Amino acid sequence: AVFIGCLLLFLAMMTLVSLSAHVGLMWVAVEATTLASAPLIYFHRHHRSLEAAWKYLLICSVGIALALLGIFFLAVAAADVAGTATSLLMDDLVRRGAALNRPWLSAAFIFLLVGYGTKMGLAPLHTWLPDAHSESPSVVSALLSGALLNCAFLGILRAHQVLTAAGCAALGQELLVLLGLVSMGTAAVFIIGQQDYKRLLAYSSVEHIGILALGVGLGGAGVFGSMLHAVNHSLTKAMLFLVAGNLLAVYNSKSCRDVRGALRVMPFSAALWIAGFLAITGSPPFGPFLSEFTVLKAALDQGRAVVAILYLGCLGIIFIGMASVFVRMTQGQASLPMDQPRAREPLLSVIPPAVLGVLVLCLGVHVPTPLNSLLHRAAQMVGGS
Repeated sequence: AVFIGCLLLFLAMMTLVSLSAHVGLMWVAVEATTLASAPLIYFHRHHRSLEAAWKYLLICSVGIALALLGIFFLAVAAADVAGTATSLLMDDLVRRGAALNRPWLSAAFIFLLVGYGTKMGLAPLHTWLPDAHSESPSVVSALLSGALLNCAFLGILRAHQVLTAAGCAALGQELLVLLGLVSMGTAAVFIIGQQDYKRLLAYSSVEHIGILALGVGLGGAGVFGSMLHAVNHSLTKAMLFLVAGNLLAVYNSKSCRDVRGALRVMPFSAALWIAGFLAITGSPPFGPFLSEFTVLKAALDQGRAVVAILYLGCLGIIFIGMASVFVRMTQGQASLPMDQPRAREPLLSVIPPAVLGVLVLCLGVHVPTPLNSLLHRAAQMVGGS
């Protein structure tokens, strides 16, 4: 009952984050997601789950407190503009952006970036993320990575939208490019040699959060690429965490060393596991390839060769690191006892990740016109194209 109640509250608060048009209300909803999801992380009642839940609660709460300070600075920047009362509605802030106090607005953006960046998992503010994702039940991990991180990303996008309206976009763009590359580099370092496959997926989330930040920081078509990548990453990572839950249920271990011959033991889940690996590493014809290529093209169009080289280098290292793990897990002699040559795969455990996989594949072949138009409009609101 507690799990279901917290799960429903968690979903409701994430919905409120996406619907709120007031900066203060959005902050309340983001903080509420922290309080609602902490008990979900502690579901297994293990000492590692307890540590992960407390780390998540404390680190994210500190980050959200800094975001609140950023909102205070934003209120000061907007105070008595044009003789009107202070309003923290997004429409009002964007409309009156040129008249906002720029020093206060810049300070507000930095605090909001650090605060929501902590919740989003941007390195070096990501330290809660690997523990929380690896110790949660797989369905909770899917929601944390596929939905919650995007909620925090939305907070940064809205702060950047106000900054752009005030003519200070350069500050936000440089910070986002820097943090994006740092996140990708951090993920590349920790993915190499990682032996816990759920932590591997968590560090992969750090990488893709970095791609989101990098795309927005580059501006232009990079913003659209970032928006599209948010959709692709959410679907792909949710798929992978659900399949990871299937592997954990059969092998009873999160260690990559204990999982061998998955293609023989559970062929459907293993096939989805391989497809998810190809998608999350940006291999064609899956959706992430298209969005990652769009971000790369934005960097090249702006003549930022160093950024493009670092971007490709991180992607290459991460591909190699993940490939070595995924291949060993699915190939070779099965690590289950000889009297269990084949595990039973319930239909309901395979259908959800399969549906997500089909969606990711479809987005790689063709982005539907309504979604394409929606993402372009969203990108234009944040100064992209």
